[in-house]
Amino acid sequence: MARIGVLALQGGVVEHLEHLQRLGVAAGPVKKAADLEGLAGLIIPGGESTCLRRLLRIYELDEAIVERFRAGLKLWGTCAGAILLAKRVVDGDPGLALIDIEVARNAFGSQLASFNTVADVPAVAAAPIPMTFIRAPKIKALGPGVRSLLRLDDYHAAAEDDAVLVTVFHPELTPSLAFHRYFAAKCGLATAEVDEAAWRPADWTRHAPLPR
Repeated sequence: MARIGVLALQGGVVEHLEHLQRLGVAAGPVKKAADLEGLAGLIIPGGESTCLRRLLRIYELDEAIVERFRAGLKLWGTCAGAILLAKRVVDGDPGLALIDIEVARNAFGSQLASFNTVADVPAVAAAPIPMTFIRAPKIKALGPGVRSLLRLDDYHAAAEDDAVLVTVFHPELTPSLAFHRYFAAKCGLATAEVDEAAWRPADWTRHAPLPR
């Protein structure tokens, strides 16, 4: 069965796994290159991008992810994950550099500048989607072949090309399954109908397996 993996080195691993499980999508943590076997997609969650770059090298996952990507693996980067996937980073070095975007790190300021909002993303869902921004980057520019899914003020908050999805916010920290459903479809995977109103934050630890 095709699965979606969640990079389990740092960040909201359990939350992403729980959202995928709610949709009936087979999912599991990824901590070593062998865990990439059989994946249709990989989520690179938020965290600290410099630390994640270092951990990718230590666990010998950076080259393995690029190799799998070239063989057809779909990728989704949230927050720090979007920074790692960007080809250009303002005042920084690129990481995996697999989507033609330019990002500015910590573009909203300190942790105190974190916020929640709601926005319409017609390509992803018919209803407005809640979003959580935590020390978020901004996508400042898009290269050829990259489409904006959501523009807010002077930046893009979500974008994609045919193989990569990036969001500067954290969909896994809200009840909404819209972006997880969208990524599953991008990976060619079917999803179940779910009553999102029944979700509670405690469900993260009750249902999602903790990374090994």
